[in-house]
Amino acid sequence: MRDARDVSTAPIAALGLVGGYVVARESGIRPLGGVVLGGAGLYAGRSWLAKAGVPGAAGLAALYLGGFGASHVLAKKIGAWPAVLTVAAVSAAASWAVADRR
Repeated sequence: MRDARDVSTAPIAALGLVGGYVVARESGIRPLGGVVLGGAGLYAGRSWLAKAGVPGAAGLAALYLGGFGASHVLAKKIGAWPAVLTVAAVSAAASWAVADRR
């Protein structure tokens, strides 16, 4: 496993949200999508902690998990794929700004 400070978290955050959705949708097993979402979140989280400290990691984790929840509400207004892509982009941008660009 790579050193936590060497991991780019923006793509992991985006792929965790998109990948979790795809796995849940295609398998029909929602908890399996949650495993993908959680695994990516934990992997990114260790780097967020190493790069941004506790406050940065907590904020990014809240945004990541909040984006998961918000995508369900947003999907009713703009559709599932646009909602997932929107929250993935926001999470990735925040990950880059808070942890990766340093």
